[in-house]
Amino acid sequence: MSLFQKYKKWIMILSILAALFGLYHYFIKDSPTSELVTTNEEENPFHITETEETAGVTTNDEIEEERLVVDLKGAIVQPGVYELEGGARVHELLKMAGGLTSEADELAINLAAPLEDGMVIYIPKKGEVTDYSLTSQTSHQEQDDGKVNINVASSEELQTLTGIGPSKAEAIIAYRDENGSFKELEGLLEVSGIGQKSFEKLKDEITIK
Repeated sequence: MSLFQKYKKWIMILSILAALFGLYHYFIKDSPTSELVTTNEEENPFHITETEETAGVTTNDEIEEERLVVDLKGAIVQPGVYELEGGARVHELLKMAGGLTSEADELAINLAAPLEDGMVIYIPKKGEVTDYSLTSQTSHQEQDDGKVNINVASSEELQTLTGIGPSKAEAIIAYRDENGSFKELEGLLEVSGIGQKSFEKLKDEITIK
């Protein structure tokens, strides 16, 4: 009898046990690990969502900030239209415009006042009397009685007056920038292109207050 035949029974038993041991490691012992990984992934479904939300925050940060456009006139080194960031104050605008002239009445200015989009700011000279508010007037200056305030009206508003076209409107604004606000309605007669006849046609449409 050969050695294999003699121990055939035990060899078969050992082979079966080895096979069972291998199956145990492959299907049972390794299975919890795989399930654990799967479970962890299922218990953390927000990984991609969090990334998307973070990307959304970045996008929001890149949104352009609010901008203000303000028309600055009067006793200022560089009068003109300026664009600033939202929340800007009067003192920031004056700095951009080169500051006040020596004739400016600094006591009449609220440097800490906030700016608004479309605002018109007029800086008066010392001793100048004006009803114009430096920090609250906007470009919409038509009065409740239908009259147009020639001290603060925009070019478009001036052109609503009888006999006033684009060139005369700009002449009025240029005169106002150089000489300050009109003290009386008849001051329009000093503007180039506006004579007595023109003044008579529009005097009932305007105001200086």
